[in-house]
Parts: sequence; C-alpha cells; structure tokens
Amino acid sequence: MSVVAGRPGDGVAGAFAAAPPSLRDRLLEAAVQVMTTDGWGRVTMARLADHAGVSRQTVYNEIGTKNDLAEAMVMRELDRFLDGVAQSFDAHPDDLIAAIRDSAQRVLEYAEDNALLHAVVSATHGADTELLPLLTTHSEYLLEGAKLVIRERVAAYDVQLPPQRLDASIDMVVRVVLSHVMQPSADPARTADDIAWIAMRVLG
Repeated sequence: MSVVAGRPGDGVAGAFAAAPPSLRDRLLEAAVQVMTTDGWGRVTMARLADHAGVSRQTVYNEIGTKNDLAEAMVMRELDRFLDGVAQSFDAHPDDLIAAIRDSAQRVLEYAEDNALLHAVVSATHGADTELLPLLTTHSEYLLEGAKLVIRERVAAYDVQLPPQRLDASIDMVVRVVLSHVMQPSADPARTADDIAWIAMRVLG
C-alpha cells in the first residue's frame, strides 16, 4: 500500500489530483462511471476504448479480462480508502485522537457520492449479481485492512490498554466509521468529532 502525501482533511481524491492520470486510471475511472450510472452489464471493453480514445486491444492489454477489470476497480478504491487513513496518522504523529478524527473525516468525505465504495461496504450492488462475490470478499478485506493499518499506527502512541481491549477498541472505531459511510447521520466533520469523542473515552 502506498501512502500519498496530502494535507489533513483534503480528502484522498484530492491527493491524486496533481499527477496526470495514466491510461489504466482513465480506464478504471470510465468503468466506475459506467457501472454506477448504467450498471455492470453495460461495462464493455469497446465502450472503455471509445472513452479513452484507444483500441479495444489496448484496453485488453492494459486491463485484462472483465473480471480483472472488476478486481482492479475495487482494489483501487480500497487502496485509496486505506491510504487516506495512513495519511491522517502521518499528519498527527503525537495526537492519537486527532489522527482518528482526521482519518474519519477524510474517509467520510471521500465516501460521499462514491457508489463503488458504498457497494463494497454493503457487499451489495442492486441487481448486479455478477459482482456480489467480489464485493463480499473485498468488504471483509476493507474491514480487516483498516483495522490492520490503525493497529500498526496506534503502536507508536502511548495507549494504556491491554492488547485484547485495544483490538476491541480499534474494531469498534472502524465499524462505526464504516456504518457512517453507508448511512451518514451528519456532515463528515461533525461525525468525525463524535467518533473522536467516543475514541477518547474508550482509549483513555
């Protein structure tokens, strides 16, 4: 997993804006747009080729099969999600609660209007049953990946909790954030403040 530099609160998508998109990124972005507007069944290599101004063979060479395309789309969103968490902890090396607040806000801002990420979190995507096994598998990867990133970063802070209680606390925070990805109850900043308050009480 690569960590992309960015200011706290800018959101993960903004951190990618400076670099011109590669052909692969352009194809994946086009695939996400088609899937979220027309459904997975309307995503074809020919349509992606037209969007990028390349031949269909070039799309196959760059992406592979349609199953490879689905995998690449999902993994890109998950990597960006986890990169955002890592960025927030990098920005607050001496304040764990601030790191949690920033990562929650960053993730929630990135998740707004991100239909693919919502599909992964819920492991559903309407009637696109072809994608369900992939989404179900990667929803577990997202949960475990987020907990792993936070667990590794929390080790650098002075948290006076036994390992079992710390793991339970991390699990709780991650699940609360993901629940707000699926069903927001307030704007990202306010929700992040609430999550940080809970984390402060739990982590002491």
